[in-house]
Amino acid sequence: MAKKEAPINHLQQYLPPDTFEPVVQYLNHFKVHLTVARERKSILGDYRHRTPHANHRISVNGNLNSYSFLITLLHELAHLLTFEQFNNRVQAHGQEWKKIYAQLLDQFLQNKMFPADIEKELLLSLKNPAATSCAEDDLLRILRKYDRKGQGFPMVEELPAQSLFRTTDGRVFRRGKKLRKRYQCIEVATGRLYLFSPVYEVELVGPASH
Repeated sequence: MAKKEAPINHLQQYLPPDTFEPVVQYLNHFKVHLTVARERKSILGDYRHRTPHANHRISVNGNLNSYSFLITLLHELAHLLTFEQFNNRVQAHGQEWKKIYAQLLDQFLQNKMFPADIEKELLLSLKNPAATSCAEDDLLRILRKYDRKGQGFPMVEELPAQSLFRTTDGRVFRRGKKLRKRYQCIEVATGRLYLFSPVYEVELVGPASH
């Protein structure tokens, strides 16, 4: 996994306007080793707590738009603050983490650092923050509007019915019907059924063959 350490003075290019100072205060205070990673499909960010031989370590995908980058970074900072307060005595995304993450988000929301549409979704998420950064489907849809033009791939819910798509591991699926919150899709090579999140990004291969 390719990463590069992010010098503090370069961090500003990844963040929304006026958010650098409050973020860097946390990073400096806790001596965080921050790295910017290339795109990782399975995770947007990662946290490793301090040890007697190493500082806290946080990594965030560098391909995210600035608002997604900030939200992901705050998600990981909430893990750090939870560890500082409770060590490993609580669940990773338990009530303690949710409370601390909500407080972090609220700090930035009160200072009006997000556009109105993102702010609206974040206020809704404060009631029960998700275990995965940017995990709420509605929030992810809003955040995608701020991606650079041409960035990213279509989401499963945007594909025509019965169309074929490819995942990052090279497997090809046919998009089927929606079952409650997820789409039932058939793996072409095996005929096995899988459930996909509606906001999972894939590569469109083409219309289904009959």
